Amino acid sequence: MHARPNILIILADDMGFSDIGCFGSEIHTPNLDALAADGLRMTAFTNAARCCPSRASLLTGYYPHQVGIGGMTRPCALDAYQGYLRADRPTTAELLQAAGYHTWCSGKWHVGGDYAVHQRQQWQDAGDATHPLPTQRGFTRYYGTLGGAGSYFQPPTLLDQEHFIDDFPEDYHLTDALSQRACDFIDEAAAAEKPFYGYLAYTAPHWPLHAWEEDIAAYRGCYREGWDVLRQRRFAALRAAGLLDHSWDLSPRDEDSHPWDSTAHPQWEAERMAVYAAMVSHMDRGIGQVMQRLKDQGLYDDTLIIFMSDNGGCAEFLREDGEAGRWPEFYNLPTNRGTLCTVGNNPHRQPGPAETFMSYDLPWANASNTPFRKFKVWTHEGGISTPFVARWKNGGINGNRLSHAFAHINDLAATIHAASGVAHPGDHGDLPPLPGRDLLPLWRGQRASIWDDSPVFWEHEDHAAVRHGRWKLVRARADEAWQLHDMQRDRTELHDLAAEHPAVVNSLASAWQDWADQVGVRPRAEVVAHFT
Repeated sequence: MHARPNILIILADDMGFSDIGCFGSEIHTPNLDALAADGLRMTAFTNAARCCPSRASLLTGYYPHQVGIGGMTRPCALDAYQGYLRADRPTTAELLQAAGYHTWCSGKWHVGGDYAVHQRQQWQDAGDATHPLPTQRGFTRYYGTLGGAGSYFQPPTLLDQEHFIDDFPEDYHLTDALSQRACDFIDEAAAAEKPFYGYLAYTAPHWPLHAWEEDIAAYRGCYREGWDVLRQRRFAALRAAGLLDHSWDLSPRDEDSHPWDSTAHPQWEAERMAVYAAMVSHMDRGIGQVMQRLKDQGLYDDTLIIFMSDNGGCAEFLREDGEAGRWPEFYNLPTNRGTLCTVGNNPHRQPGPAETFMSYDLPWANASNTPFRKFKVWTHEGGISTPFVARWKNGGINGNRLSHAFAHINDLAATIHAASGVAHPGDHGDLPPLPGRDLLPLWRGQRASIWDDSPVFWEHEDHAAVRHGRWKLVRARADEAWQLHDMQRDRTELHDLAAEHPAVVNSLASAWQDWADQVGVRPRAEVVAHFT
């Protein structure tokens, strides 16, 4: 056992609250379920609503705007939205690396500037001041993709250390490769006799729907009853497992969805969800491989393992014309099999193989986020709530426990610093203090909550929220009235209490505005006007 623990963060991409077995899902995730059975599940852990902001907070411990990722990675003249991590805010990896940790990342980066992912000649910006690489931000070893999405069979912007990879065998799948590289990096740390800080950032189950046929076959037919039945079943399973308060109601089907009975292509719709489920199972299989490697190296019980998702299920629709005006880099590309990939949710093609490029779409995302409202990008609970599992046996975090305490992704950096004993410059006034709080007392059963006395904030593309104790204020647009919800009685956000508690609304709205001014939040229209 090392004097300092190993740290392993496992991040899923675009996965909803109820998409793994230990959080009410029918999807087969035995390895995550085993981790939960000997660890801790948090039912009210929240992220920053989208890929880049969540990663920025996870990697630094600051609110996204404080480190230049208030939006996504498109270049912007506003500091809070510049599109890459600020150089003057250290990552946790940099601080642990300096303290003697072997640091590695296997997976999606997406906090280092924008890439036209299928315009190879433009990748020469990689490594410059506006396109920092993982190896320049504290990770000794790196294998993964710099951009936000792409084919799993031939991923664009795939980097091994600082070298791009362009050739892929026919049996290549990114999920397999990320799992294997994580195992390799664990072996390297063990050989060096160093504790490691590892970040395994899967791209699964983010679109495109790409999976092996044998994995899809395991779910073929499972979703023929549709999303309405699935939502009810997951809601019942979540309740039965003690993950939801029985006073909370299931949110209604999203207003932009439609009843399963009226769907025009039920077999194709069921197949899309089957591929999505296969991608989650595939990821879980890789996690099992990594857990076995920790056990083989004698490191399992002395590793703080954290699993979560970067945001809620994704409602994005990929049009049959490929949306050439929005995502030209994904449109009609050759595959490594000599065939052509065609972008779009075309009901006359079956999702899954390399020649397709589809999403599972809003109605299934609504089911993924059961029991909550809304999706990725939104600051309603469907956008920010994630399944969360932690285990560290030698650190007192084990035993199949549940915590219903609220927590935020900012808290992970503070927790890792506490677990490792590595100080943060913000502790001494050299930098702004980390806004998050150490979760170890909560996880060890020494405290019941950590956030009852202070507010926590969100903002992304005008979606905004603040939570303080039982109260949450939320809105979807800057010109929309705030809604107030009692998280103890109504976490599914069905009953707006703003008219009944105007003083609470005014207090929380004022606190949110003060925070927004402090970190540099600007209206979406102003941000867009400053794109460069």
